[in-house]
Amino acid sequence: MKKFILLFTLLITAFTYAQDTGSVSGKLTDKEYNNEPLAFANVLIKGTTKGTTSDFDGLYTFNDLEIGSYTLVFSFVGYETQEIPVEITAGNNTEVNVSMSASAASLDEVIITTTTTRESEQALLTQQRKAVEIKQSIGAQELSRKGVSDAAGAVAKISGVSKQEGSSNVYVRGLGDRYLNTTMNGLSLPSNDINKKNIDLNLFSSDVIQNVSISKAYAAQFYGDFAAGNVDITSKEHNGGFFVDVFSGTGFNTNAIGKNFVRSEGSGYFGYYGRYDHNPFAIILSHGVDPVNVDTPVNVAYGASIGNSFKFENGSKLSMFFTGSFENNYEYRSGKNVDFTTVEKKAFEESEEFEYGTTSTAMANLKYKINDDNRLSFNSVFINSSSDEVGYFGIDGNGRNRDAILDTDQGFYQQNIQFDQTRMFVNQLLGNHKSGKLELDWGFGYNKVFSDQPDRKRFSVENYQFALDNDPNTNPTFYSNVVFDNQRYFQKIEDDEYNGSINLAYKANDNLKLNFGYNGRHKTRQFNNIRYGYDIVEGGYQITDVNNFDSVFNLENLNLNESSNGIYELKVINPYPGLSNTNRPGLFENTYSGKLNIYSGYADAEITAGEKWLFVPGVRLESFEQNISYDVINLGNDGVDSKTSKETFILPSLNIKYALNDEQNLRLSASRTVSTPEFKEIAPFVYEDVSTRIGGNPDVLGYSDILNIDLKYEWFFGKSEIFSLGAFTKQIDNPINLVVVGDATGTQRYVRTGDQATIYGFEVELRKNLLIDEDENTNLSFGINATYMNTKQDLYETIDGTFDLAFNRNEDELQGASPFLLNADVSYSPTNFKNYKPVANLVFSYFSDRIDALGSGDLGNIVEKSVPTLDFIWKNTIKENFEINFSAKNILNPTIQYVREDQNLGDVLVVSANGKGVTDYKRGLNIGLQLKYKF
Repeated sequence: MKKFILLFTLLITAFTYAQDTGSVSGKLTDKEYNNEPLAFANVLIKGTTKGTTSDFDGLYTFNDLEIGSYTLVFSFVGYETQEIPVEITAGNNTEVNVSMSASAASLDEVIITTTTTRESEQALLTQQRKAVEIKQSIGAQELSRKGVSDAAGAVAKISGVSKQEGSSNVYVRGLGDRYLNTTMNGLSLPSNDINKKNIDLNLFSSDVIQNVSISKAYAAQFYGDFAAGNVDITSKEHNGGFFVDVFSGTGFNTNAIGKNFVRSEGSGYFGYYGRYDHNPFAIILSHGVDPVNVDTPVNVAYGASIGNSFKFENGSKLSMFFTGSFENNYEYRSGKNVDFTTVEKKAFEESEEFEYGTTSTAMANLKYKINDDNRLSFNSVFINSSSDEVGYFGIDGNGRNRDAILDTDQGFYQQNIQFDQTRMFVNQLLGNHKSGKLELDWGFGYNKVFSDQPDRKRFSVENYQFALDNDPNTNPTFYSNVVFDNQRYFQKIEDDEYNGSINLAYKANDNLKLNFGYNGRHKTRQFNNIRYGYDIVEGGYQITDVNNFDSVFNLENLNLNESSNGIYELKVINPYPGLSNTNRPGLFENTYSGKLNIYSGYADAEITAGEKWLFVPGVRLESFEQNISYDVINLGNDGVDSKTSKETFILPSLNIKYALNDEQNLRLSASRTVSTPEFKEIAPFVYEDVSTRIGGNPDVLGYSDILNIDLKYEWFFGKSEIFSLGAFTKQIDNPINLVVVGDATGTQRYVRTGDQATIYGFEVELRKNLLIDEDENTNLSFGINATYMNTKQDLYETIDGTFDLAFNRNEDELQGASPFLLNADVSYSPTNFKNYKPVANLVFSYFSDRIDALGSGDLGNIVEKSVPTLDFIWKNTIKENFEINFSAKNILNPTIQYVREDQNLGDVLVVSANGKGVTDYKRGLNIGLQLKYKF
């Protein structure tokens, strides 16, 4: 009886207490970012010690509050603090929803404001959890912490993604450039390289990046040419008050710092070339060929950002953000240059390359908030990127060439001086409008690209060993099997693209949202090149100084007639009508023009079933038209032609998300997409490097059908913490591969190699905080992601077409696919210092061996060998506004190798058309120091 009385008393007490208490809850939204949920904001009860933070969905709750009047204080770094009175009544829940807006109060608040929405790791994980498709992002905060300087390095930190060492090629789930798409703010970006479909992600410095995301599963709003995924760069914007950032940095490459560095004559320190408007023939007559010496090869970087916001009486707001930067980089490579098919064609056992690279970036972002329902933004980006390479091949005097005239076993030597420059302009106008249940998003973009290789100089020498023997009676001579063994080469690409998108969303109710959209592209490309050969009149001409070719190739030595006794004559392949091909200007040697039109409409529905299920069925109808006209010399009478492909695609997709609970998702995606060839894959123009040749193939015109299936589990178990596990498979019908055609030249071409390719793989990712202080700041954390892939493709026994070839096997792995990828990082950030905030990071990545180009006939594959990289980044913030940052990158300094698989000899070192001019080389460590000040 006593126990019963006690239990009854407790129940009465609890019931009475419940009647004397209430609760308050609500949702915080970000007014500066389309009223998206604002996570991790502080909510306090004024005058008490009670407080909480909003969760991933912006939700907060206080339970068991005594009845009465309270004041809730809502705050978030960089946002205006709000105090709202609330009345708590017995047994009831009071709902208080708050829209937070940015504050322009102080500098450090303003700076952090720009990272609170789409730059922080926590916010991006929130977006990933709520996204309707399988998507991963990396934001500016994480980029800064890991010392990532550009978009290429950013995407390489995402699971299933790797970057090709020595180039900017990015692979997603084993699929390379031709299977990727790149956009900026959802609008397509052009390519800056004739040999690529996508823009070089190295060109986008972290100064202009708010975040970079990869959508690996297809949804109807993406273009139908989708296989590996879509990389989207979100440009930085500003919401707070006035601020100015300036930074300056310096560093060096351990290979380059002690070298007597050289670069091309005619190129400037900032990566510009001032002779584009002049006829190449006039340039040859007026400018020399020798490279010029460079002062101490020390890297520098500097730049500034400025932003401000203006609020108007009618409630509208104008935000402006401008940034500009310049950085350069010196790199020295010492290795081999080998051309090997079934036999050795050319081999330079000792070679060296000097490379000087620059990137200049400027961006303007204007965002006009008309009111809470209407916003406009304008982005304009200019990027100038240059690469200046001077290569010396066979510097030991033992270079070999089976086509040599004087000695095939020694003394062959080549010099290549090459400057590449890309100037890119991206302009975008975007809008967002809301009205009741309707929301309209639209965008229009115009892109312009100039990609030039002006005045490449290449010289070939025999008996180079005589230049090293200190005997004035023995000297090298020019190799002149054909007149273009010594040459000047000029190449131009010009791209124009207009693109646009519009999406109308109708939210019928909480369980149904409909999207109707359109997007389209109109792209044109113009390509031309011309080369002039130095035809040596006297076959045995003695070279007395191999470091002074200017003393040979000048106007005084030009052989204008029989009585001039000149040393050389200038030859061109395609002369002007009525003019000689000797010592006269000529017409373009190769040209092609391309046109691409894509017009697409799509619809999808976001269907919520209960509290757990989200179904997103969609369908896309796409009209695709591609035309290319070419005039190339290497196909004879077949070299002048035009090709057109017109297709209409119906592309269904289905994305399903099941919320196991508030922290865990299970996702399934299935879709049909296509893969279409690029201009450069179709145009049969051949680009000749020192020891490699690569060209297109008109037979690849058409498309490949692709079936995609993805399954993924996600667990967001803490602040900036996640565990995910995914499986994926793809089936590609009639795939395209880069193949070394088994002919005398060893040219690599794009070929449809078989009926079908299949891919399946698994991904795992873990981010975990190991040490947290009393304020829940992370002191020690680590992240790791790994991908395993298995690929297989059918190979035709024979292929009859413009270029005939055969395979001696009926299947192989897919070109570009690494069976294993790994990315990992450890971050240590102690918080027990008052005015000093250090952050130290170790960042590691690895990819296993992968096929760089398939071999045909009896040729083995060219394989890119595995590469591990390790970087150390140490950031030091002093009194919030001053940073001293140190970095040591490529600490392991692995050897970069490409090999030709050979049944008899095993792996033979070779150079790759996708890599640098040498193989079997080390890049050296890059040591850097940066100073940054925030006003």
